[in-house]
Amino acid sequence: MRAGIGYDIHRLAPGRPLRLGGIVIPSPVGLLGHSDGDVLLHALCDALLGAAALGDIGEHFPDTDPAFRGADSALLLTATLAKVRAAGLRPVQVDATVVAQQPRLTPHKAAMRQRIAELLGLEPACVSVKAKTNEGLDAIGSGLAIAAHAIALLDTLPERESVEMS
Repeated sequence: MRAGIGYDIHRLAPGRPLRLGGIVIPSPVGLLGHSDGDVLLHALCDALLGAAALGDIGEHFPDTDPAFRGADSALLLTATLAKVRAAGLRPVQVDATVVAQQPRLTPHKAAMRQRIAELLGLEPACVSVKAKTNEGLDAIGSGLAIAAHAIALLDTLPERESVEMS
């Protein structure tokens, strides 16, 4: 078993859709980033890559590469999963915390869990998404940014699956 930790933060900006956990959440502001800015999926990418000792999201999907401008982070997570599986590993559980002052995320947690489970090929019971505020402190608490922390637990692929991937 291997564990990896991921983190991401992006500024909020008007006129952009707010994508978190692979879903669109109604909001007057969205995350500013080279891709769609989905901090939750980015943190999960880093957690998976870290657990597999494959570097970080910036190495695989650099913000200097125009190919990733406006990219759907669900595609980045899917590509990350392929890299992890090619290394002979598979996710068994992920846990994440999104830190945002607004909007309230509790009504959207189940949809985020379901989408992440679909993307990673996991049961929703193996995906945890929690939401916290920053109690009005710093850029997040002032409503200027949203951050996410994630941890991923990986196990080795069964021999048959590992051979089929080759």
